[in-house]
Amino acid sequence: MAPSISEVVPLDYTRYDFKDPETYKFRTLRGLSRPIVEQISKLKNEPAWMLEYRLRAYEHFLERPMPDWGPSLDEIDFDAYTYYANPLNEGETKRKWEDLPADIRNTFEKLGIPKAERDYFGGVGAQYDSGTVYHKIREDLEKKGVIFTDTDTAVQKYPELVEKYFGKIIPYNDNKFSALNSAVWSGGSFVYVPPGVDAGVPLQAYFRINAKNVGQFERTLIIADKGSKVHYVEGCTAPIYSTNSLHAAVVEVVAEPYAKVRYTTVQNWSKNVYNLVTKRAVAYENALVEWVDGNMGSRVTMKYPSVYLKGRGARADILSVAFASAGQIIDSGAKAVHSAPDTSSKIVAKSIAIRGGQTSYRGLLHIAKGATGVKAAVRCDALLPDDLSRSDTYPYNEIHEEDATVTHEAVVGKIGEEQIFYLMSRGLNESDAIHLILMGFLAEFAKELPVDYALELNRLIQLEMTGAVG
Repeated sequence: MAPSISEVVPLDYTRYDFKDPETYKFRTLRGLSRPIVEQISKLKNEPAWMLEYRLRAYEHFLERPMPDWGPSLDEIDFDAYTYYANPLNEGETKRKWEDLPADIRNTFEKLGIPKAERDYFGGVGAQYDSGTVYHKIREDLEKKGVIFTDTDTAVQKYPELVEKYFGKIIPYNDNKFSALNSAVWSGGSFVYVPPGVDAGVPLQAYFRINAKNVGQFERTLIIADKGSKVHYVEGCTAPIYSTNSLHAAVVEVVAEPYAKVRYTTVQNWSKNVYNLVTKRAVAYENALVEWVDGNMGSRVTMKYPSVYLKGRGARADILSVAFASAGQIIDSGAKAVHSAPDTSSKIVAKSIAIRGGQTSYRGLLHIAKGATGVKAAVRCDALLPDDLSRSDTYPYNEIHEEDATVTHEAVVGKIGEEQIFYLMSRGLNESDAIHLILMGFLAEFAKELPVDYALELNRLIQLEMTGAVG
């Protein structure tokens, strides 16, 4: 008999679903207005150009309609959110773990941040609601000239670099939520790797929403100079509330000629978070950009990591994974835009929907006229273990050059009875057998993760499957 995953059993979210007292050094009034935007900029003591940028973005946000081509966002009430809430004063980002307030330190210790810092990463940043509370980089990387700090600090310490790149990859008027982020952004990571430097070990940032009805709008900017290499890893969580939270980040990545950038995300927001993120990279001559993007949580996710291939020989490798359970809509995918000759891209999108969850692949492959010798491949694999869930595919292939090699394949499947039977004949129960099949389906993604994140992925899948068959 085929497995039935119709029994809705909540995910054991206890590791993430804890709430600290809402004690903030500063918190703006609820709602969004021009005075709120000006207040955020004043708190940060920003230069005039940044305030002007924020205000232009705010005006565009007001004028821009909500997107009507994806999941419904009708329940979002922009006046219901607090757009800035910082547990520390601006400029008080800590460099020593023991200097953090005890409740914040305990929060990140529960999430495994100090252990990750000790065991694996070359630098760690931690953001708590609107404030970057902790940032540290290893001395050997600092001596090589690697900059890893929060974006607010970068505006003050590295103004020429920030002004040169900020908003150039993703302009404020790109979409409604990039405009919102550009108006009220706070925190995020700033990374600069000098020419020819290999950062060697990953840099990690962790983003935590704690307070009820607080939006998080971090701004991340990564610049890999000529011939450099860097791997950036981020994780995200939030406690569960009865009302919705909003996460609208912007990520800009610049890969100069011959540079290599890998950006890994494991997103496990609680199921009351609207996760609406714009992530875009530009790759110049012979550069490589890799997005490894995992979406496990949130109520609604809309996220499509993209690479604009602007230099001859540039490459893009995008691996996007979505896992949606009851009450979740994960609308994700990827974009590869080929503007230069001899560029290549590979997009692999894998999704699992169970217990009535919904996943969608939404992708764009664009090859411009004159971009000869392009090689591009797109593969979409969806797994639907039950009869309650749904998966959709919305591919857009725009090919304006005949001298191109393009492949596209999409497969939707279920778990076969013979697979279950075989594994159960080897001693596994039905639930463990299905878990093993799901992890095998996601193996291409899991093998690209740092060990701690791969173990976490396995644990989360196993928890989602607990009691789900019968």
